[in-house]
Amino acid sequence: MTLQGLTVLVVGGGAAGMMAALVAAERGGRVVVLERLGQPGKKILLTGNGRCNITNTRLESAFYHGAPFSFTDRVLRSFPPPLTMEFFKSLGLVCVEEEGGRVYPSCGQASAVLSVLRFEMERRNVQVHCGAEVRRLSSDEKTFKAETKDGRSFLADRVIVAAGGKAYPQLGSDGSGFDLLAALGHRVIPPFPVLVQLNLQGSFLKEVDGVRFNGGAAVVSHGQVMREEVGEIQLTSYGASGIPIMDLSRAAGECLRDKRPAHLELRLLPNRAPQDILADVQNRISSRHDETLERALVGIVHNKIIPVLIQMAGFKNRHVACRQAPAQNVENLAGLLNRWSFLITGTQAWDRAHATAGGVDSTEIDPGTLRSKIVPGLFLAGEVVDVDGDCGGFNLQWAWSSGYVAGLHAATP
Repeated sequence: MTLQGLTVLVVGGGAAGMMAALVAAERGGRVVVLERLGQPGKKILLTGNGRCNITNTRLESAFYHGAPFSFTDRVLRSFPPPLTMEFFKSLGLVCVEEEGGRVYPSCGQASAVLSVLRFEMERRNVQVHCGAEVRRLSSDEKTFKAETKDGRSFLADRVIVAAGGKAYPQLGSDGSGFDLLAALGHRVIPPFPVLVQLNLQGSFLKEVDGVRFNGGAAVVSHGQVMREEVGEIQLTSYGASGIPIMDLSRAAGECLRDKRPAHLELRLLPNRAPQDILADVQNRISSRHDETLERALVGIVHNKIIPVLIQMAGFKNRHVACRQAPAQNVENLAGLLNRWSFLITGTQAWDRAHATAGGVDSTEIDPGTLRSKIVPGLFLAGEVVDVDGDCGGFNLQWAWSSGYVAGLHAATP
């Protein structure tokens, strides 16, 4: 099908694509969105555990990765969190700021975020074609042509590719956007999953499956701490999960990509100095001569962890009497409470990742407009660009900001 007079074609109906479409339409463009799934914005429904963490009021380099922050920051400041909140307020959605700068809709429903965006696209006469999976995108320097898997074709003066990354492929992000852009001459930095759980080496992991604790965690490679976080951590049969682990997965993924060894070091008692931990363990053991080592340690960490730590510290069994505990093994045990190290063997798969690291090289994109430096009339937004953020609304803010910038300039003559 050929749509005469189409100005802007948006490939991808996620957060970035919908924002781009709305802004381009507001600027007077005739806008068509091509979405490969049965409805746009499905991924939004999963964000913030169904509440949709719309944005985060903090704009700091520590929260964004991939492209140089000078690139990312310029885009973010073109449409920062306060404007995001004002935008949604104008659509009828009131937002509230919570701990750590996280912003959510006051109604607590991600579905409401998607609904107001879809209502606004209808109001601005944005045409949305669902089930339209673009398999080829071409340009003759004047007109773009998008061909879909089911045989349709669309012509446009400008194109915005906002097809997402590879996280949650079941929700449409299958990496096809990277293929389209690579075919047009763009360099794609190899993607890998981030904001994802870590796989760890350890035969005992099934014994501690489900244990949660507030602790510290760090990714360490060749003795160097790559990044560290604190918060609630969950041990699993395959490794570790929780927000601190998800945020660390970027550093772990970089090590794995570069074939460098990486270890996850857990601090079970993060608020205590190593010498205080050792003194506490020694005091417990010396004051309970006739008790078993296992019983003496109850209360210091989760019960399911104790037998594993005792074994790893070199004790013959957990039922050894405290009076028989070798001093070196006691020191080993205190050391494990301070830093418990695991070899990172990988991450969970794309279908469990919340974001994508890698994407189109930012040096090939103008940060002021998000216009391609390779293909005239082509713009990029969202996860197809080599930008990813931490947990807490940072990735959605990148989607809103990049969608805004791309939509604004794609519709500008």
